[in-house]
Amino acid sequence: MGASASSGPRTQHSGKWWPLAAITLGNFLLLIDVTIVNTALPRIADGLGASFTAQQWVLDIYALALAALLMAAGSAADLFGRRRLYTAGLALFALASLACGLAPGADVLIAARAVQGIGAAAMFATNTPLLTAAYQGRDRGVAFGVWGGTSGAAAAIGPVLGGLLTEYLNWRAIFLVNLPLTGIAVYLTARHIHESHGDRTARIDWPGAAAFTAAAGALTYGLMRGGERGWTETGTLVTLAGAAMALLAFLVVERRVRQPLLDLRLLRRPSFAVLMAAALLLQAAAFPHLTFVGLWAQNVLGLNPVQAGLAALPLALMSLLVGALGGRLLQRLAPQLPVGIGLLLVGAGGLLHTALLGDGAGWATLVPGLAVTGLGVGAAMPVLVSAALGAAPPQRAGMASGAVNTFRQLGFALGITVLGTVFADALHTLAPGAPPSAVRAAYVSGLTDITLISGLVAAGAGTLVLTVVRRPERDAGDGDRAGAGAGAGA
Repeated sequence: MGASASSGPRTQHSGKWWPLAAITLGNFLLLIDVTIVNTALPRIADGLGASFTAQQWVLDIYALALAALLMAAGSAADLFGRRRLYTAGLALFALASLACGLAPGADVLIAARAVQGIGAAAMFATNTPLLTAAYQGRDRGVAFGVWGGTSGAAAAIGPVLGGLLTEYLNWRAIFLVNLPLTGIAVYLTARHIHESHGDRTARIDWPGAAAFTAAAGALTYGLMRGGERGWTETGTLVTLAGAAMALLAFLVVERRVRQPLLDLRLLRRPSFAVLMAAALLLQAAAFPHLTFVGLWAQNVLGLNPVQAGLAALPLALMSLLVGALGGRLLQRLAPQLPVGIGLLLVGAGGLLHTALLGDGAGWATLVPGLAVTGLGVGAAMPVLVSAALGAAPPQRAGMASGAVNTFRQLGFALGITVLGTVFADALHTLAPGAPPSAVRAAYVSGLTDITLISGLVAAGAGTLVLTVVRRPERDAGDGDRAGAGAGAGA
């Protein structure tokens, strides 16, 4: 870790927290862009004439690109320099944000969002190794606490900030606001962060990265196409078959290359395999349905984007409250407890939505379910990465860290796809010019279906975690856990 020694003295003077500011700002921007689009979707659809499927892609392609390239970006950062890749990611993210903000049509917006996701992967993969190189001892614990807190806040604040910018400026402002903020992050990075590398003799597993990207992309497209055109349609079957072949190719490549993106032997460890599934299913169950809640709030209840964003605030507040007040205690528990019980709470929140939603439901109907879901997110999310590190051997800790965040982002992308397909099925029953009562009933039917799926998935995942995952015999200290992520990023 070339910069560790040289960065130590720098963190001893009054400006020692500038590296944290640079890294946290970039992390906040990339994570908030996962959800900031939610409350702007109706205005984007009106402004660009975007279909429902196009709206799904505007959300999905960003998370998909981020997930597909995250592990490869971690390897590239070790090889070429973490500060260099982080700065390049910020620059690419800013340029893509500009293209999003100026997009003349849905196709250009979707393509620009994909490039945004590539930049975000470079930023996300370098966060923790840069923090590890910049801070030691107690300062490292403080830095990771602040970084983790803003990570949790970003996804929750996204819909609210997106609503404010959309309502009082324009939907394009949700992308253009990134430009000055990334400029600040680039300046702080250049001025206050030293370069560092990992294993410079390592090789990037490009074949594995390509196969994983192809599998994730084809699966997402196949699921969307199946929901839109039918599951027996030739194009749907061909796409899903292509996804299966790409996944098989990924497995073959990872078994044969000397330095794989993901050592498949890790998945033979029951605790690690179940935690990867938990990361994917937690993200799929807790957040994607909020996108369709936002559509219901604006298109049926008549709320403006700000009000629609605020409707999801109970989840954000409870998540932040649990993370802030109970974070240290949660890390001391056996990992299956906060992760498993957190998933059960997310499941209970989804099932509360299902039970309470009805044709006369308003935004207040969502509060109990969102609050319970927020409790679950606040309990499970902060522990997932450290639990994955504990379930992997020390020499694979960086890989484990990258894998758990990859599965999280993939969970969001697949959640949008699957739940969007179910939601669209309910709306397809509407005839042109249907009365408001029929529109309301169709939206509520769709929401009931997707919250039921989310609740059952989370409850099943929580039960699996509590049954299978066990505290590892080897318990790394906080500093070791933080430093272990240096190999693969966030």
